[in-house]
This record gives sequence, structure tokens and C-alpha cells, in this order.
Amino acid sequence: MKKFLNSAAAYIFIILGALLASFSVACVLLPNDAIDYGTAGIGIIINKLTGFNLSICVILTFIPFVIGGFFVLGWKFSVKALIGSVAYTVGLEIFEKIPFELNTEHFLAVAFGGALLGLGLSLILKNGGCIDGSEIFANIVLRKITDKTGRNYSMMPILVGFNLCVYIAVFFLIDRNASLLSLLVYVVATVIIDRYTDHFEAIKQVTIITKDPDTLISNIRFELNKTCTIIDSRGAIAGENKTLICYVNYFELQKLRDIIQKNKGAFSTVSTIDEIIR
Repeated sequence: MKKFLNSAAAYIFIILGALLASFSVACVLLPNDAIDYGTAGIGIIINKLTGFNLSICVILTFIPFVIGGFFVLGWKFSVKALIGSVAYTVGLEIFEKIPFELNTEHFLAVAFGGALLGLGLSLILKNGGCIDGSEIFANIVLRKITDKTGRNYSMMPILVGFNLCVYIAVFFLIDRNASLLSLLVYVVATVIIDRYTDHFEAIKQVTIITKDPDTLISNIRFELNKTCTIIDSRGAIAGENKTLICYVNYFELQKLRDIIQKNKGAFSTVSTIDEIIR
């Protein structure tokens, strides 16, 4: 029952976060000549260039990334991502029709809208969801790089590069001021997200203490295609055990939690890694 309630609460917070993000975009950012970032930003660009329905442009842009996320991050993540993206697009459709105007300077409106957007996205990310395909794209690229090199890398360079392409497109295809205001949205939103998700774009070190390491190692290898460092350890009460150290990114961390929870008696901690020196 507890597991069911936690799962239900996660979906509720994802929907609330998606609605908050869509309110920020439809009622604050777009009226003040700024756009969302990531794949939602691509959908907004298509909407402005073609005049097609905004919600349809956004959801059609996101769906290919959800499909890619299914193969890289699993079906649980994909379901949460799909629910979040549907709630986001429905919110855009509803809030676009609400007569709301923030009577202040563009700079202040965009800063406020970016903070609301960051808060909504934080709720989604904290509960294992996603409404932006740039994070999924970064995971797919990192998986390919890790498979070839055996090394872990931060998502930050890929996310920055992806969004830089979006802002360059806005600069040349829509408006120069809009691209600069949208860049401010990205900065404000990511500051809020980093504050509440403990740097989601960084590498996470997971330390697991267990008496049954073989099952965990096998599951981590099979489901995440990751390896572990194994250290002999001893508890003052529990006695002999093994300490496993594994490095994953923020989205893989959700799947690793599920793996650990299946192994009763395992104790784990998570910390953020700022840099890996090789």
C-alpha cells in the first residue's frame, strides 16, 4: 500500500509540475516575447513559423524523444514522461485561452516566468518524470559514449549545446530580443532546478552496502549496462559485507533506486560528483 501511495503521489506531482510549467509558458513567457527551452522551445518555434496549433507542435516534437527514452531509460520513465508531456500540452491549450497579462517590464516578467517554470520542472524531475526531450537526448548520447569508452560524463555540455542550437534558431528565425529573453529564462529555470534537484545534470555516486552483491551487480549490469567497484567492508553489528560504488546520471538514478529496493537489507547513499579526474 505504501509503495502504491508513493507511486500515485509521484504521478500527481508530475501533473502539477507540468501544469505549473505550462502556465508559466502560456501566460507569462509567450506574452512577453520569450519561449521555453529544449524540445518545447522547438515546438514553439514551429508554431510561430507555421501557425499550427501550439499544443500539437509541442507534443509532436516530444513524442520521438519519449520513444527513445523507452529503450534507454525503461518503460516506467517513459510512462511518467508521457503523462507529464500530455499534462503540459493540455495545460498550454487551457492557459492560452485565459486572459492573463503580467503588467510589468519584460525582464521582470521573464525572470518570474523562468522561476515558475523551474519550480514546475523541479517537481517533475524530483518524481522521476520529464517533459523535455533534451534530457532524453542527452541520455541517449551519453549511453552511446559510455558504451564505447566505459566512462561516465556529465549531461551539462550536451544540454547546453542542445539549447544553444534552439536559441540560435530563435535569434535568426524569430527575433533577437526573444532569443536573449529566452536565454534568461533558461538561466533562471536551471538555477531553480539545480537548487531543488541537487544538480540533476551532474554525475551521481551511489554507494551500496549489502551482503548479497552478486544479484545487485547482475541487475545493474543487465538493466543499466553499468559496472561497480567492489570493496570488502565490515559492519560493527552486521559483520562482513560488500560495499559497491556505482556512477550513474540523474535519470538512471531512478532506475537504480528500483533495483536497490528489490534487494532487501541493502543500504545506500547518493552524492553528487562535481568532477572525475582520470
